[in-house]
Amino acid sequence: MTVHTPRRAARVLLVDAAGRVLLFHGVDPARPGVAYWFTPGGGLEPGEAPAAAAARELAEETGLRLTPAELGPPVWQETVEFPFGGVRYRQEQEFFLVRVPAWEVDTTGFDDVERACVTGHRWWTPAELTATAERYHPVDLPAVLARVLGGDVTC
Repeated sequence: MTVHTPRRAARVLLVDAAGRVLLFHGVDPARPGVAYWFTPGGGLEPGEAPAAAAARELAEETGLRLTPAELGPPVWQETVEFPFGGVRYRQEQEFFLVRVPAWEVDTTGFDDVERACVTGHRWWTPAELTATAERYHPVDLPAVLARVLGGDVTC
């Protein structure tokens, strides 16, 4: 039986006026040949609320500073299992939707792990995500975007 380390996380669906979502490109330090795209966000600190974590991570990873209240309620949640850095995680994560007219991403707030593992970022349309052979998370991101941008919030 595989043991998973429990983890809670908050993630952000940062969507611009063109309907594109921001994703970061990165690698697992324990498996550098495995690259994937993922939304801004990260683990909750002890005692931290999901909206506070989402706001903190958004500022650190993109330079966009919003208050937890400005994020509103989460629009989607899921539980995923994945390896990272030689550890297997079972992560409960909540997603927040943030719409911006446009945003120039500023990654100067990256921590050491992010600087070592994140190799780039780009804005993706749902059609580009559907058409690509590249790996991204969550795996059903185009469907999630269609639901939440259409106003169907499942949280």
